[in-house]
Amino acid sequence: MTWLTWRQFRTQAIAAAAGTAAFAILLAATGPHLASIYAADGLDSCHGGCASAADYFTGSLVTSPYLVLFLLSTGIILLAPAVIGLFCGAPLIARELETGTAALAWNQSVTRTRWLAVKLAAGALAALAVTEALSLTQTWWEAPISQAVADGGSGGALAQSRFTQLNFATHGVTPLGYAALAFALGVTAGALILRTLPAMALTLAIFAALQVAMPLWVRPNLAPPDHTVLPVTAESRPGVTRPGRHHLHASRHRHPRPARRLDPVQRARQRRRAGDQHHPGGLHSASAATATGAGTQVGRSAPNQPGAPIEFLACLASHGIRKVITYQPGSRYWRF
Repeated sequence: MTWLTWRQFRTQAIAAAAGTAAFAILLAATGPHLASIYAADGLDSCHGGCASAADYFTGSLVTSPYLVLFLLSTGIILLAPAVIGLFCGAPLIARELETGTAALAWNQSVTRTRWLAVKLAAGALAALAVTEALSLTQTWWEAPISQAVADGGSGGALAQSRFTQLNFATHGVTPLGYAALAFALGVTAGALILRTLPAMALTLAIFAALQVAMPLWVRPNLAPPDHTVLPVTAESRPGVTRPGRHHLHASRHRHPRPARRLDPVQRARQRRRAGDQHHPGGLHSASAATATGAGTQVGRSAPNQPGAPIEFLACLASHGIRKVITYQPGSRYWRF
């Protein structure tokens, strides 16, 4: 039975092995050079106060091919479970029933239970092995980047924590869960629809919808979020997962009134009366933003943030405006 399963799915198995090998070779060929850049920037011997060097390291990678390679490898890991569900899970039962070979297989000495158990076990184990091999390979390759981010480096798409949407879905045990889910979806769709191509289409649609729904609506609500109130000038880094929201509010709990449209002359007069040359829209404003990342900032309100001059932030703080942050702490990573 094992030999029969191999013969039926040898094409998929060979393609998966070749793709995994190519992925590993690509990262193995570029990993040592990435590590040498990390060492050349003095981070391997840095033990405290490494934020500047880490920021320089991650910033230099943003304009290098390593950013493309990081995004490419992340995308491959995200797509791998879907591909497995389409080409391994969906045809596993549907193709047998569609072509009529199941009637022959079920009349042999092998029972239907054993026939199904061997196929499911072989397919599931292969799916888990391939997906986790891709994830572990990328984790090894990006170890210098992860350490630099932990030391305080910031580099756009590279400076992501474990809780961000891309990292959470491609690291740790999460890829195993997605691979098992995609494979089970494919098998179930094939058993219900009894045709391979429609089962593949349904598997892709459901898996894609779940990939969007989980980080946006399901995972953020698995536990009650924490809340904190900070000055608008504070540059805090609470651990968060999606959704992490922050908004500005007045300590007197006054709700801002909608700003009415003013012509240029009225706006100029209002600025002169308020003595505020930086924010003609008024002080009682509210803003909302969302971000992801454990140990990363929800929304920067640092003085060097574009569009947020020091004088304007100080003016907000003097009028009792505070920043309210809703987030999931990074300590809940393994719980999630």
